[in-house]
Amino acid sequence: MTSTSPPPSAPPSAAHNFQVDLRGLVDLLSHHLYSSPRVYVRELLQNAVDAVTARHALDPGARVHIRLAAADGRVTIEDSGIGLTADEAHSLLATIGRSSKRGGEHGLETARREFLGQFGIGLLACFVVARQIRVVTRSARDPQAAPVEWLAADDGSYTVRELPHEARPEPGTTVVLEARPGAAEWTVPAKVEQLARDYGSLLPYEITFDDGLGGAPRPVTDRPAVWDRAFPTPVARRVALAGHCAELFGFTPLDTIDLDLPVAGVRGVAYVLPEPTSPAHRAGHRVHLKGMLLTDRADNLLPDWAFFVRAVVDTDTLRPTASRENLYDDETLSAVRDALGTSVRGWLAELAASDPERLAAFLRVHHLGVKSMARHDAELFALMLPWLPFETSDGPMSLVEFTAAHSEIHFTRTVEEFRQIAPIAAAHGLGVVNAGYTYDADLLALLPSVRPELKVAELDAGAVTERLDPVPTAAELELASFLSTARTRLEAQGCDVVLRAFQPVSVPALYLDDRQARQERDRTAALEGADSLWTGILGSLRGSAPRARLVLNHNNPLIRRISALPDAELTATAVESLYGQALLMSQRPLRPADSSLLNRAFLGLLEWATHATDTPEDPK
Repeated sequence: MTSTSPPPSAPPSAAHNFQVDLRGLVDLLSHHLYSSPRVYVRELLQNAVDAVTARHALDPGARVHIRLAAADGRVTIEDSGIGLTADEAHSLLATIGRSSKRGGEHGLETARREFLGQFGIGLLACFVVARQIRVVTRSARDPQAAPVEWLAADDGSYTVRELPHEARPEPGTTVVLEARPGAAEWTVPAKVEQLARDYGSLLPYEITFDDGLGGAPRPVTDRPAVWDRAFPTPVARRVALAGHCAELFGFTPLDTIDLDLPVAGVRGVAYVLPEPTSPAHRAGHRVHLKGMLLTDRADNLLPDWAFFVRAVVDTDTLRPTASRENLYDDETLSAVRDALGTSVRGWLAELAASDPERLAAFLRVHHLGVKSMARHDAELFALMLPWLPFETSDGPMSLVEFTAAHSEIHFTRTVEEFRQIAPIAAAHGLGVVNAGYTYDADLLALLPSVRPELKVAELDAGAVTERLDPVPTAAELELASFLSTARTRLEAQGCDVVLRAFQPVSVPALYLDDRQARQERDRTAALEGADSLWTGILGSLRGSAPRARLVLNHNNPLIRRISALPDAELTATAVESLYGQALLMSQRPLRPADSSLLNRAFLGLLEWATHATDTPEDPK
């Protein structure tokens, strides 16, 4: 997008055109590259800071400043930076893709790593809010050169002319934007000041703002960053950081974690959320690049498992995307992300070693995040064992407390199965952990690697049945006919029937199965609907896998009454009802055969109940 104008010696009033459709460019910037017109303030600050950085490299003793002002629909920024000559104004200000910070002969290129701007869009981005941009600049590299005015309009035209020396006695640049129709809200003084503070609070040079009302200019920058300041006590620092968090993110943190990676040029702090949040939530972190705010929505700065913190950092090594509104996800960012995750883990380890009360308070809120980390870190898992909460048949407790009473740990894969079995397991000394919650099954699988003396296994029907009290042989023999009827009726469901005495008495029957039993049931269901080829294959897979069990509670009065019924058909219907009720209580998915059985048993009991109340007709 270079100028088609003649050399700078042309008549001062000569007009020149950009070699692009500027209106199309502005539409591209405002609707596709930038998320909001607010970024124009960042572009102004960025150009001013880069100019001052270049001036400082050329003349380390020069006094530098940046002044921002807004009034009457105009935004002005003035700096004592490197400035431009007329040739540079032609070749740089109106050219996309060209930048005075790229390779060449000037002092700006030699210190490129110190600059904020990297994509050469420059002042043209300000047309997202401006109808006209006026630049008055004087070069510090050529003190004899006259000041230059560069005046551009949003129709794609610009002029360059030299000014008298008194128009700008000192090197530097002044930029004046005039708001375009419909964009005046972005040039209101209060809005400009707020955006300047948001973007530029950590910039390395003093920046002031003047709202044109006659008061003293107010500072925009607030350095050093709060995490780098000296405080008289750790408590004072914690209070200051809490206030900073409340101002930035709107919450008072549960705790703070210093993030310091000198090798990677990253420094900042992570604030621990005071309330639980979903592991699926991607928190937006606040990232400054060389002091300039890059984004407050960086969701790739920390590992996904660190969803319980919001971070704010300043970096000089990470790369921005083309819009300079997020981080470019490359190998450097991946290494930084891993290192920041290590910092969070280190903070947890320090709490475990020195401040268990704070750790306990943290885990009450964010145990899911720590469990997510511990799945992939056996050392961290071992460290957190005394504090991570689990739901067990003995009540909520840590695995350290639970394993003190149970060397053999059984677990259920669903919450529903645990809730059905937990009261019975507790009454009969069986140690069961609910692994139906997020990450718990993974952690229980990892437990033997950190506690080899423990045995961990999924709960199966045999383990539960063995813990229940057997019924005296004489009593079981008396009920042999009843048990035979029950087993015959449930044979079609692939379910065995056993009689035990267990607590609580209020539970008449317990439905138990395990993974092998479920696999056998699924194989049988598939066999029923398979063709001849698959029937042979599935039939050959049948083994000695245990079947599901309906455990009848001999202590329960209802079971005793059913077992004493004289009508065999009514007894069978009652057994089907017990099976259906136990199946529903376990919240297992119902097969078509199960649904049919439930319907048959319900109607059978209704038929019996209504038939029992029938009275003989009065023979008249």
